[in-house]
Amino acid sequence: MNAKDISGQAPGGQRTRLADVLPLDTPYVMQIFPVYACNFKCDYCIFSIDASQRGFISDQPIMDFKLYTKCVDDMTRFPNKIKVLRFVGIGEPLLHKRIADMVAYTARKQVAQTIEILTNAHLLTPPIADALISAGLNRLVVSVQGTSKEKYRNTSGIDLDFDAFIENLRYFYEHKGQVHMYIKVVDSALDGKEDEKKFYRIFGDICDTIAIEHTVPIHSGIDYARVLKDSEADDQAVTQFGLPVSEVKICPQPFFTMQINPDGKVVPCFSFEYPGIMGDCNRASVTDIWNGKEFQQCRRKMLDGLRYCGEICTHCQIIKYRLFPEDDLRDDAQRLKQLYRS
Repeated sequence: MNAKDISGQAPGGQRTRLADVLPLDTPYVMQIFPVYACNFKCDYCIFSIDASQRGFISDQPIMDFKLYTKCVDDMTRFPNKIKVLRFVGIGEPLLHKRIADMVAYTARKQVAQTIEILTNAHLLTPPIADALISAGLNRLVVSVQGTSKEKYRNTSGIDLDFDAFIENLRYFYEHKGQVHMYIKVVDSALDGKEDEKKFYRIFGDICDTIAIEHTVPIHSGIDYARVLKDSEADDQAVTQFGLPVSEVKICPQPFFTMQINPDGKVVPCFSFEYPGIMGDCNRASVTDIWNGKEFQQCRRKMLDGLRYCGEICTHCQIIKYRLFPEDDLRDDAQRLKQLYRS
């Protein structure tokens, strides 16, 4: 296997201790949510439940390209480059007809150190691969749902031409140039140790890094007892990345990330239920929203603890299962409160 196995590690590599660099004049992560739609219905994902049970997500399903370019133009006014601009969100980014144009515009404006797409890669045909590579993509993260056509049918509810899928991934890998390619799978999509070996055997020579991550119970409305294996359903001991689960007092996400939804509204985290709307990019600049009153008040309340930020934050499971030790702000909360006076 040529790929480096990074299971149990932060996929992005070594992390900076967040408390040491706050407040940030430029977000570390700009998450772009281009399409609220998916061609899969994975059993551990929100798309496996009816849309009526998902709550408010976005006023429109597809981000307007003109709005996107306006947002990127706004980002040029940040003092520093964004560390990662990531196309992801609740859906499949490659469903956006202008995703390659979005990557190209971002690269041309030089607003981010890394331009990244997280995808199920079902639509990653050679023409799409060529377009993304030439557009200036820096990193492709492929979320695999199994090691066979049958497993894809069981996990994601689709009939996948598995051999063609592998060949498309191989094409991207062989033509990617400087693009970093990361392939991952969740453990619930594999059937024991032999299937893990099969995963590494199939994908280990067509990517740069590879990992098995953990399925974690982060979506309300999903029966994780059905998805998770045995005792994991009752007591999930590790995070998505294999680290010990710890009690979360302060969510770090509003302090280093912002997400722009398809309708242009900005939310402060990766939650599927929003604690609040920080602003609207149709009416305000990205930089003004990042530094604005709503965002600052959100951060200041968070430093008092999750329960001061409302029911959504109090009961959110996402950060519990995705927290990295470097992002724990508990020991620095009192000092940081002086920096986030609303």
